[in-house]
Amino acid sequence: MQTTDAFDGLSCTDCGEPFGVDEHGRCPDCGAPLSPTYDLDAVDPAAFGDRSGPGQYRFGALLPFPVDAAITAGEGDTPLVRTDRLAEELGVAAAFVKDEGRNPTGTFVDRGMSLAVTAAAERGREPLALAAAGNAGQSAAAYAGRTDLRSYAFVPSRTAFSNKAMVNVHGGEMRVVGGRYGDAAAAVDEQLAAEYHSLQEFTTPYRHDGAKTLAYELLGAVDGYGTGDDADSADGAAPLPDAVVLPASTGELVVGVVRGLRDLVALGLADELPDVYAVQAAGCAPIATAHRSDADRVEPWNGPDTIVGELEIESPAGGDLALAALDEADGDALTVEDDDALESAVTVAQSEVIEVGGAGGVALAGAWHLAGTGDLGRDDAVVIVNPDAGVKTPDVLRSHLMGKGI
Repeated sequence: MQTTDAFDGLSCTDCGEPFGVDEHGRCPDCGAPLSPTYDLDAVDPAAFGDRSGPGQYRFGALLPFPVDAAITAGEGDTPLVRTDRLAEELGVAAAFVKDEGRNPTGTFVDRGMSLAVTAAAERGREPLALAAAGNAGQSAAAYAGRTDLRSYAFVPSRTAFSNKAMVNVHGGEMRVVGGRYGDAAAAVDEQLAAEYHSLQEFTTPYRHDGAKTLAYELLGAVDGYGTGDDADSADGAAPLPDAVVLPASTGELVVGVVRGLRDLVALGLADELPDVYAVQAAGCAPIATAHRSDADRVEPWNGPDTIVGELEIESPAGGDLALAALDEADGDALTVEDDDALESAVTVAQSEVIEVGGAGGVALAGAWHLAGTGDLGRDDAVVIVNPDAGVKTPDVLRSHLMGKGI
């Protein structure tokens, strides 16, 4: 398997046991997720982020596989859209939406799926399989199709029609499972008789590793805005936002973004981590609840109920790692109601050239809440992450408008 110079292999996120690149799945000793490790001394900070590769692969020095071996469709390098109206309403110096809906299949998951499918293709393993709330199934089918590997996506019956349709359009096999995400996850082993290569988050070591490239793209992108410590750095470090607000579901976005921010500080490219806020829907908030109660572990959510299907993950595989990431970033977690999330998504869609879905609306509603509590101040440059395209669930947004008589 072709790997980059700085990639050291894999390490258990709990017991710390090291593994080679050929390892796949969770730690055989303790069952915790594995994660890629890198030798930062092998990375030239001055050249980090140059244009030697497409999309996220311009950060190839801190990715496991070189661009010439990667299964890529140019994922990453998504726009950071300045939203002056939103900034004014929030009462902050500047507000930006990181629009991950511009990725190949309209979701941030494409970043990590490129790496996960590259690893599978290099090993020649098939079929590929995973359970998904929707977006990950569509992304997996698309990247697997690029390699001519068979893939299976197990999705709950309430998954958006657009995701279901595109799984098949990309050539993937789809199994619709009655119930919710947890039921789909249980059905993978129940229904697949043969051995398979898992693309499940935190079973493959690579999906959350791809998410970190979103953080790399924030370096210097808000230069000239905000008055945080980073903006006045005297040692050549570029500014990061004062705050990053993002939705939390499986934990991979939270874990990946914090890891990416930490890498930038370790390389001397930034001075310190920004404030990181993870937002969940009130009807399914296992990570936020655990964080607010100072728990070390995330407990499964009983009776999940939110209109935002991508965030209805009752037992997030990366929940414990997300808690640790928030602690490392001195971050916080909060919840918002579905109506506030949908109203936020519609409001931004009507005032900016951005199509925000329910999950992005959760992050936006979280930003409004943080502004109201004073956690976001008038001198702050704030980035809100929109994780997927609004066109994936237009019926949900339209229904919200109809409920208001529009």
